[in-house]
Amino acid sequence: MNAKKKTILSGMRPTGKLHLGHLLGVLNSWIEMQGEYKCFFMVADWHALMGEYENPSGIKENSFEVVKDWIACGIDPERSVIFVQSMVPEHLELAMVFSLLTPLGWLERCTTYKEQLREIKERMLATYGFLGYPVLQTADIALYGADVVPVGVDQLPHLELAREIIRKFNGLYKKDLFAEPEPILTKVSKLVGTDNRKMSKSYGNCISLSDTPEVVKKKVFSMYTDPNRVRADVPGKVEGNPVFIYHDLFNPDKEEVDDLKKRYKAGKVGDVEVKEKLTRALNNYLEPIRERRNKLSDEDVLRVLKDGALKARIVAGRKMAKVKKCLHQIT
Repeated sequence: MNAKKKTILSGMRPTGKLHLGHLLGVLNSWIEMQGEYKCFFMVADWHALMGEYENPSGIKENSFEVVKDWIACGIDPERSVIFVQSMVPEHLELAMVFSLLTPLGWLERCTTYKEQLREIKERMLATYGFLGYPVLQTADIALYGADVVPVGVDQLPHLELAREIIRKFNGLYKKDLFAEPEPILTKVSKLVGTDNRKMSKSYGNCISLSDTPEVVKKKVFSMYTDPNRVRADVPGKVEGNPVFIYHDLFNPDKEEVDDLKKRYKAGKVGDVEVKEKLTRALNNYLEPIRERRNKLSDEDVLRVLKDGALKARIVAGRKMAKVKKCLHQIT
């Protein structure tokens, strides 16, 4: 008899189209997980609203764009539950319950909260909702009985806080209603931005999964290389050079890459040839994703999300019924 699959919950805030860094850092892991886990993948629009409540107009469109990227890359609606957080009202219900028993001190000690209050000055984030971000995050995880949650190292304190909240609920009501989720550390993307800084949409240094061949070429030809190499006949540095980092990750022709590196270090190839070949490799890599993405209409995505919300609500509704029974509520 096959062992029961463990459940996994993961999500992204809808902040715009996804880029190559998302694919290497998160999406490829999600795609692999579909065979091993029962997967719930969530568009975290309530979480996005916590920071964008003054200007929420882009959240709906961005949600559709994110899901198109997911499906185009291989997240399969037949194998995974894909849904939007706000289409499952049980998330806010359970967050309300958890907020009743979460001490303020637990939330105020969150390093992410304190850092963002210091660093983000253009938005007013000193709100009840933003302080309670980890409580809603705990509800997201707990509703589906997630056994494991993919997180980066910097998110481990958030998951530990979720475990504390769950532990307090289970202890207070003498029920093992919620599993304490274990972390799965996500792969760290080795990809830098085209300007050799951290890849970030706010820096404008990303290659998006949906970029056209022409846009990819323009971005590749703007890429940072070796600043000390003023002419093609000057030996160049390959290590830490973004163009060659991208070649190593996306060019399947390893003989070509090795030849380019050898000639680059000897001062026998120009940046134009290196970038032309990288452009070709990237466009070959992205073309199947673009083709699948272009076939998806907003109506297709909406059907996926409505179907996913129905599946998610069945699971979430059963869990909330048990929570309300613990709280002696009229149902």
